[in-house]
Amino acid sequence: MNRWRHMYMTNQPNQIVSRRDLNRALLARQLLLARSDMPVLAAVKHLVGLQAQAPNPPYIGLWTRLQNFHQDQLSQLILDKHIVRIALMRSTIHLVTSDDCVTLRPLLQPVQERGLQGAFGKKLAELDLDALASAGRALLEAQPLTFSELGKRLQELWPHGEATAMAQAARCRLPLVQVPPRGIWGTSGQAVHTTAEAWLGRPLAEAASLEAMVLRYLAAFGPASVKDMQVWSGLTRLREVVERLRPSLLTFRDEQGTELFDLPEAPRPDASLPAPPRFLGEFDNMLLSYENRARIMDDELKHRVFTDNGIIRATLLVNGFVRGIWSFAEKRKAGVLTVTLFSSMPDNELQAVEAEANRLLTFLAPNADSREFHILNA
Repeated sequence: MNRWRHMYMTNQPNQIVSRRDLNRALLARQLLLARSDMPVLAAVKHLVGLQAQAPNPPYIGLWTRLQNFHQDQLSQLILDKHIVRIALMRSTIHLVTSDDCVTLRPLLQPVQERGLQGAFGKKLAELDLDALASAGRALLEAQPLTFSELGKRLQELWPHGEATAMAQAARCRLPLVQVPPRGIWGTSGQAVHTTAEAWLGRPLAEAASLEAMVLRYLAAFGPASVKDMQVWSGLTRLREVVERLRPSLLTFRDEQGTELFDLPEAPRPDASLPAPPRFLGEFDNMLLSYENRARIMDDELKHRVFTDNGIIRATLLVNGFVRGIWSFAEKRKAGVLTVTLFSSMPDNELQAVEAEANRLLTFLAPNADSREFHILNA
């Protein structure tokens, strides 16, 4: 019998679960054990969005998780306003459904406030931020603007204010979405913003629930600790939220003794289940949603994946764990995919990686005259 199932059936709380147990649970929640036939909109909802500082990684994230995914499927949902780009968890840009935009944004306002005070607090100390937000809303709803343009317009109203700080204050106080063509595959353009209310034609949710948000997180990332939930969201003091939910949750402990919470009905596959190679794009939430990343990556690899300037490199999973990084470039009408391995692999794993890499090349460079795949050793 599956050990997870045995724990559940015999009602044994706080039983120890292994790193590999947690890995397989994560892969199952993240649609990475087998590509899902879930519709794109439903997948984005299930994943509670995709990290989206750069425009293209969410497309790769969906390609690696869904059967027969094509770029136009996501692009059209953005153009139709069913999916938007907005700063949410950790005050970073995420691609989320329009429903999650209006539901999650009010819950995550404290994250925006904390980031603003840390970066620009002194430069904004003498400004009326409510008045600034009101002026920013009027400007952005009259015409979508870049932050540079918004800062200049606000500086006309507050000549002694710093343009960048005022634009960021508006970003914090207002739910700003990035409008197309930003985020549309095959296009380019600056990030231009308007309010979510103006873009979607509806207000933010007034009765959003932190409990519901935590349950959504567990469905996509659990089992997880309170610190994991806080790292994912950027919020603090979630312990009291989890304690209210405790009677309806299962509890486990990881190999370090940390208490983990989970949904009773969530998938927890057997640790022996094989996992195919998967290519994750830059900034994938798999690497950003835990205080302890051991379930997916050895700690000593962090410096190879997380750069000093804040980039989270695109990674390769082999048997469920980070085993390398990868990059793609178009050179003289050729699509070139380069994988840098962190350690050697047996021939059968290398063959599986190459097969998956060729599928990715077809997705990234369907019209290239030629496609090349290279493996390097770090």
